Amino acid sequence: MSRIKEKFSELKAKNEKALISYIMTGFPNENTTLSAVKGLVKGGVDIIELGFPFSDPLADGPVIQHASAISLEEGTKISNFFSLVKKIRKLTDTPLILMTYTNILYNKGYTKFISEAKKAGIDGMILPDMSIEESKEYLKASKGDTDTIFLVSPNTTKKRIRKIANATSGFLYLVAIYGTTGVTTGIKNYTLKAIKDVKKQTKGKIPIGVGFGVSTPADVRKYISVGADAVIVGSAFLKLIENTPQNQIEQKIATFTKSLKKETRN
Repeated sequence: MSRIKEKFSELKAKNEKALISYIMTGFPNENTTLSAVKGLVKGGVDIIELGFPFSDPLADGPVIQHASAISLEEGTKISNFFSLVKKIRKLTDTPLILMTYTNILYNKGYTKFISEAKKAGIDGMILPDMSIEESKEYLKASKGDTDTIFLVSPNTTKKRIRKIANATSGFLYLVAIYGTTGVTTGIKNYTLKAIKDVKKQTKGKIPIGVGFGVSTPADVRKYISVGADAVIVGSAFLKLIENTPQNQIEQKIATFTKSLKKETRN
């Protein structure tokens, strides 16, 4: 059983839902990433998504695009990323997910990339541009060693939800809003309906995580109240990192994380 599956099992036994955080590695530098991770762990985060920068991040809004650009300017490369993951692994057993784009894996070769990622300490992957129709080689390379987390949206058909869910392990990522990440538009009725619909189609076989536009404890509380098994917060953490002096990041992140995590226990 993967660390991600173990975490959801552990939370279920405690009648809790999962708080999943997203941060961009190397933004604005490696030391900041390590401080942020320490703050997340101190604040009680359940799963950490580590973004690897990409030159054309289509699914990401301006906040993550900005963080990605700075990380690339700082010289973040795959070798740096794996080295950083190993350092993080020495700090915590918290499940780690790599979020990036398909080309990054394809260029190195799926099997080689996934093997190195697993060895470094990555437990699962999210590739927003990986379509289910083109995933055969990727899924074969994963071999169940790393969780393959696919995305669905509020307008994904029932038949397609079932197809995607069958290829997904760890949790199914439900995009809360139409558009890119980090856009604060308020909680939409179509999202609340989508959570219920996706739960109905997956029949409890896999946890449902809701992300994109989730930024406050109130957002967390609302999504969990209608059935989400996990909430994913990203841009809010990046804004906090950007606006906080380096020596205060760990504590600021810990405080914010605690405020979000508290809502997963109600």
